[in-house]
Amino acid sequence: MMSQQESTYLPPAARFSVGYVSYQMGVILDRVKLPPDMVMLLTALVVGLGTGVGAVAFRYLIRVVGWVGYDWFPQVTAGWGRAYVVLMPALGGLLVGLLVYLFAPEAKGHGVPEVMEAVALRGGRIRPVVALIKSLASSLCIGSGGSVGREGPIVQIGSALGSSVGQLLHLSDERVRNLVACGAAGGIAATFNAPIAGVIFALEIILGEFNVRYFSTVVISSVTASVIGRAVFGDFPAFRIPMEYGVNSLWEYVIYAVLGVLAALVGVLFVRLLYWSEDQFERWKQVPPWVQPAVGGMLLGGLALAYPVVTGVTWERMPQIYNVGYEVIEAALGNQLALTVVIVLLGLKLIATSLTLGSGGSGGIFAPSLFMGAMLGASYQLVISLLFPGIAAPPGAYALVGMGALFAASAHAPITAILILFELTGDYRIILPLMLTVVVATLIAQRMLHGESIYTLKLTRRGIRLQRGRDVDILEGVTVAEVMRHEVDTVSADLTLPELSEVFSRTRHHGLPVLDRRGKLWGIVTIADLDRAVMRNMPRRTTVSQIGTPRSKLVVAYPDETMGRVLTRMGRRGLGRLPVVSREDPDHLLGSIRRPDIIRAYNVALSRRAELQHRTRRMQLHNIDGTEFVDLVLQEGDRAVGKSVQEVAGEMPDECILISVRRDGVVVIPHGDTVFQPGDRVTAFIRSRDAEALHQCLRGA
Repeated sequence: MMSQQESTYLPPAARFSVGYVSYQMGVILDRVKLPPDMVMLLTALVVGLGTGVGAVAFRYLIRVVGWVGYDWFPQVTAGWGRAYVVLMPALGGLLVGLLVYLFAPEAKGHGVPEVMEAVALRGGRIRPVVALIKSLASSLCIGSGGSVGREGPIVQIGSALGSSVGQLLHLSDERVRNLVACGAAGGIAATFNAPIAGVIFALEIILGEFNVRYFSTVVISSVTASVIGRAVFGDFPAFRIPMEYGVNSLWEYVIYAVLGVLAALVGVLFVRLLYWSEDQFERWKQVPPWVQPAVGGMLLGGLALAYPVVTGVTWERMPQIYNVGYEVIEAALGNQLALTVVIVLLGLKLIATSLTLGSGGSGGIFAPSLFMGAMLGASYQLVISLLFPGIAAPPGAYALVGMGALFAASAHAPITAILILFELTGDYRIILPLMLTVVVATLIAQRMLHGESIYTLKLTRRGIRLQRGRDVDILEGVTVAEVMRHEVDTVSADLTLPELSEVFSRTRHHGLPVLDRRGKLWGIVTIADLDRAVMRNMPRRTTVSQIGTPRSKLVVAYPDETMGRVLTRMGRRGLGRLPVVSREDPDHLLGSIRRPDIIRAYNVALSRRAELQHRTRRMQLHNIDGTEFVDLVLQEGDRAVGKSVQEVAGEMPDECILISVRRDGVVVIPHGDTVFQPGDRVTAFIRSRDAEALHQCLRGA
């Protein structure tokens, strides 16, 4: 450790390095000797101040980009007609793609899953550059017309700021996570004037738990950021409600419950369509990743041009499906939109947001969820009024409730949905219908998405499953279908005891599934069942069906279940094997899970974890000038096959790093004694000019 006297003689440049500043701040904290809780409260205050200022700057940056794109640019290109509607989102997408690709790949998308991943897997540590790149990329995307919201970016920006402060002070993982939550809460509070919802969002979604030890710091950060936001933008709700909304009759609660069902269906469709769009763009290898957001912007422009053709309604400054869309939401709350318009806007916004984010744009899903929820609620009320005139409240009431319900269905955050809606509107008079609809939408959506939200599904697709925000069970990322045995030895229910004994002796199994005469699963029989039958002197003609465990008492597994859940079930009952059956036909045997398969599941999970860390490292290093990652698949007869890493190291180019060897679905970290085999996929980090030399070294001519 550097002494204080030694630090005096550091060169001037070194005194401004991050490490030196971090060291000096640590020295100051040690001298002051504040209680740990006071240190966290003061740090949370600093994070709140920084996030509040950052949120204000972010909103102004969006305004500047929007002014350039939709006020100044149309005047300069007045003779081009409506071409700017396509050009602006395409140009914005191109700039976003370049920023993300060159400087911070984790700034791509809606941001919240990346924060959740950092909290769960990296102790809350986020690269400081993410805050800068995310703010630039998202302001360009939103300002140029991208159909995304502000909440995801500001959460990631605030979280990166909180994480950077924690890392600067060398705080523990637990405290860095706390500051990440403080930044997220402050971001929501400042940008939406919603301090209560900011706190609940951070606890419910980012941390995944309501814990007293986090509460005070998160509240301080949220309040501080909110005060800054109100000082700049005023203390006004985001949406103005033009009239009082209430419930006309008890029957209306049934109507609201049905709205909850519809919100769940649309929310699930939104989640599925978003990730389907992402998959399609990822498969589109012909177009570079940094160009894909521009393609998404062009397609978005095509949707915008189609809107007036379909509805006969045009726009003054910016198409209604562009940007966050708060003006359109306010029009729906004020009962100003016709049935055709709200239905078309719902469908177009669904596609527009999926295109923007799926192509690699940068922005949040909160505002689009509110937009679609408002359109769904308004259109639903207008249809109900046509069928049953006078029975329902005005469309604005249903638009308001639909906003909360659709966000809750997508994010699986009912408490946040209810509270943030109240703070965005300042209207608490429709709380009962809102609570009912939100709960119905959340329960149905959770069932349809198997417990995954729009945030957690992105991580699950990478093999990361979160529990309580950070406790990650490695087996929760592996399904039964991936490791189960499809070829299973079975016995007939009509088999006699001597025949069963012979089967056990031949197969050396301790238990076997039992099938009836139709080939359906009857149950299971074990050696213990056979031993008990022998000890009771049961007749030799006794059949398996008389001693085994029937299907009605059987514990089974399903292909889509995670191995974590199956292992818990097996451990609780002390079972060594489970039959795997179809959910659609529980009597149809698909395979089995045994204890050795659990070890195989661990290997799969560890392989995925290593690949995740590998990908993360690649993202951090891919933009170093003159370097690249090279993947080589070795074949029989290649120069390196049969040789160890140590043997070929002398022939490899200088400054070449062997990252990993993927073999039979398992990632192997190469050591000196690792022997290359046919089929190995070797990944190396190397200077671009030496790539051919590495190819010659490993594969030959």
